Amino acid sequence: MHDEKHIGLHTPPFPGAQRAAEPEFGPPGDADAPPEAKASKGPVRDRYFDLLRALALFRVVLYHLTGWAWLPLVFPSMGVMFALAGNLMARSLKHPAVQVIRGRIRRLLPPLWLLGVVGVTCMVIQGWGPDADGHPGWWWLHLAYWIVPLSDPPYAEGLPGIQGFVGENWAVDFAGPLWYIRAYLWYVLLSPFLLKALRAMPIVTLLAPIALSVAFEQGYIVLPGERIPSALTDFSTFGACWILGMAHQEGVLKKLPRYIVPSVAPAIALLGLWYAMNHDFGAGNDLDSMPLAQALWSLGTVLLLLHVSPSWSEWPRRLRRWDKLITLLNSRAVTIYLWHNICIVVAVTLWNRLWSIDVMWQHFSWLLESPWPVLAFTWVLIGSCIVWFGWAEDLAAKRKPQLWPDGSQPSGTKSRRRRAA
Repeated sequence: MHDEKHIGLHTPPFPGAQRAAEPEFGPPGDADAPPEAKASKGPVRDRYFDLLRALALFRVVLYHLTGWAWLPLVFPSMGVMFALAGNLMARSLKHPAVQVIRGRIRRLLPPLWLLGVVGVTCMVIQGWGPDADGHPGWWWLHLAYWIVPLSDPPYAEGLPGIQGFVGENWAVDFAGPLWYIRAYLWYVLLSPFLLKALRAMPIVTLLAPIALSVAFEQGYIVLPGERIPSALTDFSTFGACWILGMAHQEGVLKKLPRYIVPSVAPAIALLGLWYAMNHDFGAGNDLDSMPLAQALWSLGTVLLLLHVSPSWSEWPRRLRRWDKLITLLNSRAVTIYLWHNICIVVAVTLWNRLWSIDVMWQHFSWLLESPWPVLAFTWVLIGSCIVWFGWAEDLAAKRKPQLWPDGSQPSGTKSRRRRAA
C-alpha cells in the first residue's frame, strides 16, 4: 500500500536536542478537484459535498502534522474523498466516456507537473539522479511517471535538508501524497467499467474491493514486486468508497428502505474497528496502516454520510459565514493536497529553531510542544502555495487564472450585472 508518515513536531527537552517523530503510515488525503463552476444553466453544486471535502482536507493536514491515531476514526478523509470523486465521475459519465476521462486527466496532470518541476529540480540540485534507484539503463521510463502517474514516480531518499529551513529527507515527505494521484488516475480509467458493473450487479460490485482486501490480508493473493501490489491494495482499500459514490449518484441508495443503511452501516464500521483492535491498533499503528480495517471503517462511515446527505444547493444559515473559506478549499483542493506535506516540513523546521532561544525553552516549552501554532503556520504556508501554484488548476480546467478563488465576485462583474439590470 501507500507508504507515508506524519511529519510531526520535534520538541527537544533542552536547547540543541531533538526528538525524532515516530513514523505513521497511511494515506493522506487529497482531494478530488472540484467540478467546474456552475454555469447559469448547469447543475447546481452540492454544498454538503463541498463541506465534506473541506473537512477532509483539514483533517489530512492535521493528521500529517500530529499523527494522532484517532483522527482517521473521527473522519476517514480518504474514503470520503474517493466517494465524492466517484460521485462526480458517475455524473460526468452521462457524457461519452472518452471525453470525460480526457477531461479528468487534463484537470489532474498540470498541477502534478508543476509540483514535479519544482521538486525534481530541487532534488537534482542536491545531487539526486533518476538512475539512483538502481535502473541506470532505463531511468527515463521511471521519470516518465512524473508526467503520467500510472505508478509512483521516482524521488530521492536521504537528502540533506537546508539547515534551519527544511528538514532532512524532505523529498520523502514531498512525494508522500503522490500515491493518491496514482490511485485517482486508475479509478478514473476504470470508472466506465465499474459503472456498467454497478448497474448490472450493484451489491457484488460494491463488495468486490472488500473481498479483494480480505484476500490480500489473508495471504490468498501474493504478487511480486511493489508497483502492482501497491496499486491493487489501494484499490481494495478505497474502491468500495469510490463505487459507493457512484451508487449514490445513480440513485441506488435511494431505492433501499430507509432503515437499511442506518442498520447495516454501523455494523460494517464496527467490524472494521473490531478487526483493528485485534491487530495492535494504537500500538504504533492506526487505521491507515491496516488496509482491511480501513476499508471496512471507511465504507461504513461513508455509507452513513451519503445516507444523511441533505443535498444543499445553498448554505444553511449557520454555515454561511464559512462560504468563502470552503469555496477556496474546494477550488484549490489539488494544490492544497499536493503541497501540504512540504509546508508542514518547513513549518516544523522553522518552529523548532525556537528551541535555540533560552527564554523560549526555559519558560515556554509548553508552547513549543503544542501542535496548534505550527498548524496555523502550516496553513499560512499553504495559503502562499495557493497564490504561487494554484493557477495551474485554473489552466487545467480552462478557466481564467485566479490568485485567491474564494467565490468573491469581482467588481467588474457586479457593475456589468447592474448595467444589465
